[in-house]
Amino acid sequence: MAVQSEVSQHTYWLALSLTPGLGPTRGRKLVERFGSAANIFHASLTELEAAGLMPMSAQSIATGMSLTKAEEEEIKAQAAGAKIITPSDDEFPQRLLEIYDPPLCLYVRGDASILSKPGVAVVGTRHPTPYGLGMSERLSCDLSAHGIIIISGLARGVDTAAHRGAVNAKGKTIAVFGTGVDVMYPRENGKLAEQILSLGGALISEFPISTFAAPQNFPIRNRIISGLSVGVLVLEAGEYSGTRITARCALEQSRDVYAVPGNVTNKLSWGPNTLIKQGAKLVATWEDVWEELPSDVRLQLEAERPVESGKPETASLFDGTAMSPHEKKIYAIVRADESTHIDELVEKLAGSMSSSELFAALFELELSSKIRQLPGKNYVRTF
Repeated sequence: MAVQSEVSQHTYWLALSLTPGLGPTRGRKLVERFGSAANIFHASLTELEAAGLMPMSAQSIATGMSLTKAEEEEIKAQAAGAKIITPSDDEFPQRLLEIYDPPLCLYVRGDASILSKPGVAVVGTRHPTPYGLGMSERLSCDLSAHGIIIISGLARGVDTAAHRGAVNAKGKTIAVFGTGVDVMYPRENGKLAEQILSLGGALISEFPISTFAAPQNFPIRNRIISGLSVGVLVLEAGEYSGTRITARCALEQSRDVYAVPGNVTNKLSWGPNTLIKQGAKLVATWEDVWEELPSDVRLQLEAERPVESGKPETASLFDGTAMSPHEKKIYAIVRADESTHIDELVEKLAGSMSSSELFAALFELELSSKIRQLPGKNYVRTF
């Protein structure tokens, strides 16, 4: 067995994560049994097998194959611009160590220090309604403006809107990948990922460099999304969606669960509405989340907020920003949960404004991000 004395605890942990047939739970129990990650790699094959390891796992550790993989992986990570942190490193988030099956290592692109700061996970369906998109983006924007880290999975739909909301607030957000941290999925979120990094956020994964988008990996990563957070905010999610996994993980990890109620006739409202019936905090504005945060977390966030910045400028879901009379009439008709066609607006407002006034007011509402135009001249509220 070729084990070098200069190998760090960090590398031993990485080697454990790359050992075939091991996994996070078994790996951690092995560390507890032997006293440290290093001791595992100094144990004999007989001792490893006596610990209940599968033959392929024991052979990989005893022959030094796992350590060789770890050294190669460190080179790949460096080339990809990623840093690897393990439970032996001070930067590894303590909150994640509290869950039942924390990862044996994390690959990080960006600022690893924000992993330990108070964050709220925002999760929901990949196919949201305009209402779900608007709520996700606005709530994330407001929470981020108050210093809360937004955590999500960079998937299409609610996740993307959550990260975008944090970016719009110039805040920090963490994207937890279900692929290698160097593999962008979905591809169209590449620009958003770069914005996350430029604002001091982080892209993280427990999967090795170059891991492709295997379907089974995404439910696995959900425990990290909830585990990093102090609470999980659920938006639209169907009865059999992956969001249910994240919500269940949050409950098992003793994290707070918040939910945005939805239209009871919409199947995507099943998840949040059911959670509210089971005791989740009903959320309509960012204040609803803020009030439920542990007092020590609120004190920490308030202490870290720059004094000179004053009160952050945020737009609540029921924003009272001044609008012109024409804009108010249009805004009263356009809904967040379903689109309104231009013809319907023209018909309903024919007696109170001309077509040119209608189009001018629509333009101003779009410019101020109060409404959004969808394909086919359909309009929805953004909050």
